[in-house]
Amino acid sequence: MSGARTSIIASAVLLALAMAGCETIDHYQGQYFMTFFVTSTGSGKGADFGGLSGADGHCQALAPAQGTGKRVWRAYLSTSADRNAPTQHARERIGNGPWQNAKGVVIARNVEELHGNNNLNKQTALTEKGEMVKGSGDTPNMHDILTGSQPNGMAYTGPEDRTCGNWTKSGDSGSAMVGHHDRTGLGDDAASKSWNSSHPTRGCSESALRSTGGAGLLYCFAVN
Repeated sequence: MSGARTSIIASAVLLALAMAGCETIDHYQGQYFMTFFVTSTGSGKGADFGGLSGADGHCQALAPAQGTGKRVWRAYLSTSADRNAPTQHARERIGNGPWQNAKGVVIARNVEELHGNNNLNKQTALTEKGEMVKGSGDTPNMHDILTGSQPNGMAYTGPEDRTCGNWTKSGDSGSAMVGHHDRTGLGDDAASKSWNSSHPTRGCSESALRSTGGAGLLYCFAVN
């Protein structure tokens, strides 16, 4: 089926649902309307994506080419100010929502809900392929998702590195804040259950990320 024909069919479905008074975000499921995913792979260089633009490019490259690949995708990452760019906050980079996964399940309807009572957990934080990411209790555990962010989605202040040098480091120095996509950790505290701000990594290399239960994965959101 050609891309043009697919677009026509999708538009017809949306129109029919709208005329029926349905919310398409709830009632039409499918990868074409995916606006959120967890990357199935990392950079291969630990937390080094070549900077924020490289991380965005990683999301864009993994998004399926049919339909969703035509969207603008951003990595849910914060950065600290440096001589080349000002501070960037993850929550301000990802659009306004709503966001749904590859199965059509709504993650959050807006930025406030995403950073409040959202629907993000192991069953819903799916990859671009619609697959679950291994978490606590699985082998290997891959629930550490890179964010560099505070619970409210804002960048950290202070001298500590929480972004692995704004996503350019792949060695033992530096650290990055991660969240748990499965909302599970060693304790029963808020940090262990946080999807975006659970704990810092022990370094920025592949081995350092693996040592705390990660694989250098990212949250990706469509901004349009």
